[in-house]
Amino acid sequence: MKVHHVRTYKSAEPLPREAQLAWKIASVAADPVAVEDDVIEMIGNRIIDNAAVAAASLNRRPVANARAQAAAHPYTPGATLFGLDGQWRVSPEWAAWANGVAVRELDYHDTFLAADYSHPGDNIPAVLAVAQHCGRSGADLVRGIAAAYEIQVDLVKGICLHEHKIDHIAHLGPSAAAGIGAALGLPVETIYQAVQQALHVTTTTRQSRKGEISSWKAYAPGFAGKMAVEAVDRAMRSEGAPSPAYEGEDGFIAWLLGGPAAAYQVPLPEAGEPKRAILDTYTKEHSAEYQSQALIDLARRLGPRIGALDRVEEIVIRTSHHTHHVIGTGASDPQKMDPKASRETLDHSIMYIFAVALQDGGWHHERSYAPERASRPDTVALWHKIRTVEDPAWTERYHATDPAVKAFGGKVTVTLDDGRTIEDEIAVADAHPLGATPWGRADYVEKFRSLAAGIVPPAEQARFLAEVDRLPQLTADDASGLTFAVDPGGLATPQTGGLFTRQG
Repeated sequence: MKVHHVRTYKSAEPLPREAQLAWKIASVAADPVAVEDDVIEMIGNRIIDNAAVAAASLNRRPVANARAQAAAHPYTPGATLFGLDGQWRVSPEWAAWANGVAVRELDYHDTFLAADYSHPGDNIPAVLAVAQHCGRSGADLVRGIAAAYEIQVDLVKGICLHEHKIDHIAHLGPSAAAGIGAALGLPVETIYQAVQQALHVTTTTRQSRKGEISSWKAYAPGFAGKMAVEAVDRAMRSEGAPSPAYEGEDGFIAWLLGGPAAAYQVPLPEAGEPKRAILDTYTKEHSAEYQSQALIDLARRLGPRIGALDRVEEIVIRTSHHTHHVIGTGASDPQKMDPKASRETLDHSIMYIFAVALQDGGWHHERSYAPERASRPDTVALWHKIRTVEDPAWTERYHATDPAVKAFGGKVTVTLDDGRTIEDEIAVADAHPLGATPWGRADYVEKFRSLAAGIVPPAEQARFLAEVDRLPQLTADDASGLTFAVDPGGLATPQTGGLFTRQG
């Protein structure tokens, strides 16, 4: 890896294209280096993971509405939509939109946390949609997904967005554009313009994850994927983009991040170096914000030790700055303690999540968020006894670059009504590669079968999994099978009143 120093430049100060971050990103994407076998295996795992959570979310209102919007844009050759028969094809940017919402809705797929945070699996819907539309093979798709993950992870390592209240899709637009460019084998110049355009139009604020969190949290990655597809289309027509998008005097760093004096260190692979960043990422066993994964596992083992939970006087979770300020009491969001809060808000309340996980001994993607579950008096009472505290040691571990040190958990102290305390801590989730039960292909398959049960017919499940198993050998026609169909009668009716209506 080579670390690139990125700063702002005045318009009168020379900055050759080859020295710009967007060009360096494009060069990595265009590099035809072979994708290694363990990376191919993990790409297959994440395709399965995305399909699993998409199946579970298929009939939720935001997903049904996004699917209806996309289905109103049929196109040949086009791309497939989760839930619809593979013969029904839509324009690829709309497939990226709808499938991106289905993947993101339950906050239940993969994650990478470093200087910033991300869900790199959000790249897959856009890259897959364009690959299907353009008749690309499984090998092309693998190359594109490997590149998208590499760029997303490297940007997240080098550039912190949330410090400046910028939503993390600002890294997703460029990475998806780079991944699409890699899948299509586009030249560096074209990818360079697409990356810049995607960055320019996907920079939004973190209000999408603050206060009363709405369904836009699920839509945001689909929007970034849609913008990435459109950016590539424009660039392929020889249209340019705002440049230099990152380093310009009125650009991304100067006005939306650290300002004209700021500098960032972004690692990227050297020419000919394999793209292996996907192996640094990790998925979720539980449908909740990633920083809650390890703490849910800790709650599962703490519950029996505590016994009668009505004896709890206070629970203090000592954790990282990020966990404390994003999903803890450090966020100062009263909504995180509100029994009437939205599912999206409860997903970002470690106080609520830890209380329910203690009581139920685990977590469920639907039951744990049900309004009647959130309003249970004993849950509310326990929930309001929980607070978080930033611990510098956990913050340091959160930002560590050594995987053996890096941690996303915390230390929990439970004080009982007789003054006794019970303490325990956990560094990483059980499913994490360094956790108690690290996940492999069998776990991803089980997650898919479990979440697809009663939704996707067993034969269709088996067909989809068989396609993934031969991912690098898939022909262009076969790549269209990387989806699943359900009984049309089992699909939820979308909200009426929108602008777009499905034809045919």
